[in-house]
Amino acid sequence: MRIFFTCLCLVLLLYGCTSKLKQSRYYHNSYYIVKKGDTLYSISWRYGVDSKTLARWNNISRPYTIYPGQKLRINSTAPIKRAKSSGKSSSAKSKSVSNKPRKLVKTVPVGDWRWPVRGKLLSKFSGSNNGIDIVAKEGTIITATSAGKVVYAGNGLRGYGNLLIIKHNASFFSAYAHNRKLLVAEGAKVKTGQKIAELGSTGTDRAKLHFEIRKDGNPVDPLKYLPR
Repeated sequence: MRIFFTCLCLVLLLYGCTSKLKQSRYYHNSYYIVKKGDTLYSISWRYGVDSKTLARWNNISRPYTIYPGQKLRINSTAPIKRAKSSGKSSSAKSKSVSNKPRKLVKTVPVGDWRWPVRGKLLSKFSGSNNGIDIVAKEGTIITATSAGKVVYAGNGLRGYGNLLIIKHNASFFSAYAHNRKLLVAEGAKVKTGQKIAELGSTGTDRAKLHFEIRKDGNPVDPLKYLPR
């Protein structure tokens, strides 16, 4: 009886391990359901995916409008939903589109990078930090590191508090987190050095600015771009 019970436990254990192995490696983050306040840029920032790639995966064209409840593919392993096609007209249409020459997207160079705030450098870019942290007095004015367009202004990304994301060109974005107050709205065009926020402690334990630069969706070391 004891031998039978032992064998039964081993079978159940092996079955449990097998069933776990059947689960997709990206089961929990293959898709994302859009929530109120989300933008394509905030989602791409959250998951470290280039916004253009995210738009292409989900067949979203400019101006990249998304809706609450919409299901978005957020990694390359998730299956692509393709539109059903039937008949000659569909194939002919597909053929005519594929024959059109692609428009080359010009990347406008980023101007001079500037420090977003005066203060003490608390922590540098590392494997556990996607940017740099700068300590200063609460309420200190934060300025745009370079000219661009505000593509996100809100507090929907956990751990960032009141956050601004500025798009500088097709490749470069900058982010300003933990602000006490945002001085510009989503969609606003800003100039280099323009006042955009007040330093604060939202989403963190002390007054500081968490500053990031991303290139093609990937975090890069801001100290390599900011003047010394």
